[in-house]
Amino acid sequence: MEFIKFEKVRDGKYLKNYEFTYLNKSGHEKKYEIVSRRELQGIEDVGGKPSGVSIVAVCEGKMLLLHEFRMGVNKKIYNLCAGMLEADESIEACIARELFEETGLQVKAIKKILPPSFAAVAISDTTTYIAFVEVEGTFEDHTSENEQIDARFYTREEVTRLLETEFFSSRAQMAAYYFAEYGL
Repeated sequence: MEFIKFEKVRDGKYLKNYEFTYLNKSGHEKKYEIVSRRELQGIEDVGGKPSGVSIVAVCEGKMLLLHEFRMGVNKKIYNLCAGMLEADESIEACIARELFEETGLQVKAIKKILPPSFAAVAISDTTTYIAFVEVEGTFEDHTSENEQIDARFYTREEVTRLLETEFFSSRAQMAAYYFAEYGL
């Protein structure tokens, strides 16, 4: 695959749409569309700077899951606590802020932060960290008027049942499966 050029085709408030042109392995020109959360100046910027974090959180042997309405799929799904890094914010500060904003909980301990990974490789260059944390506190709603989030802790048995009947984001589904099978 050989990159030829790219151009921005739409500049939205949160997402920018780009069209890439490649020569495929047969030497034919191929156009490919992606979205990015960032302003890309050149192909070298694609997948460059991480934009956020997904948080796998536990408390006293239970897993935190959010049951939230997501406009992109027009339904409530089970998801991890997650959010976008603010300008000049450390990943640790982002974890604490997003956890508090979406649940009212506090970080007790950060167990591991994985290197950034691609969130949706078929459509976006967005990379995010995945953090494994232990949390504490009580649930409080600090969400904006544009968020509908029900946060709760679930036992391994409850998560097992949810996995059979409910809609999940892919990262939440993988984390929930691992938690249900092996604990965290």
